[in-house]
Amino acid sequence: MDRLIDGFRRFRDTYFEENKLLFKALAHGGQQPKVLLIGCSDSRVDPGLIFGAQPGEMFVLRNVANLVPPFETNGAFHGTSAAIEFAVRKLEVEHIVVLGHAGCGGVQVLLDDSAADGTDFLRPWMDIARSARDRSLALTLTAGKTLDAATRLCEQETVAISLSNLMTFPWLHERVEQKRLMLYGWWFNLESGELFRLDPASNTFVEV
Repeated sequence: MDRLIDGFRRFRDTYFEENKLLFKALAHGGQQPKVLLIGCSDSRVDPGLIFGAQPGEMFVLRNVANLVPPFETNGAFHGTSAAIEFAVRKLEVEHIVVLGHAGCGGVQVLLDDSAADGTDFLRPWMDIARSARDRSLALTLTAGKTLDAATRLCEQETVAISLSNLMTFPWLHERVEQKRLMLYGWWFNLESGELFRLDPASNTFVEV
């Protein structure tokens, strides 16, 4: 905890002091981000750091494996869906980015059921992307490719599934159809620092 307190003091004495006007404007004017970024909770993948975003520029939603569940109103707790609704219907963001990444622990659970042993919530949460597991294994291991290839494809397939599930939200779908909202799928290679985007024409990820 001392490490975090020291970090706060450095932030307060440097970044905050240098950007007082920005923080004052955000405090009094509220937030008006143009982008909702849905990313993984992985501590190694910081969207603000990766994209050099200033405070107030991105509304960031992070969960295990950057997943979006399908739209449903069954009275249960829907933290991810609530954040999406707030960003779209209240903040009226103009862009949504789903950001996957290499080495995703959630995808490891998806590919290896035993990785969820001893947990209560991981397996049912990752079942949102069960079709990503099936597709990636079918296209790689059955073709004689490596488990690493299957893992990478599965990480990218979770991005595609989240994009598809976003379109099940009726008020989001309407905005996309009206071209008031744009959706993007990205995948970040943590080791090489490369960023890939989902090309809708080819349905493959290409380097940015």
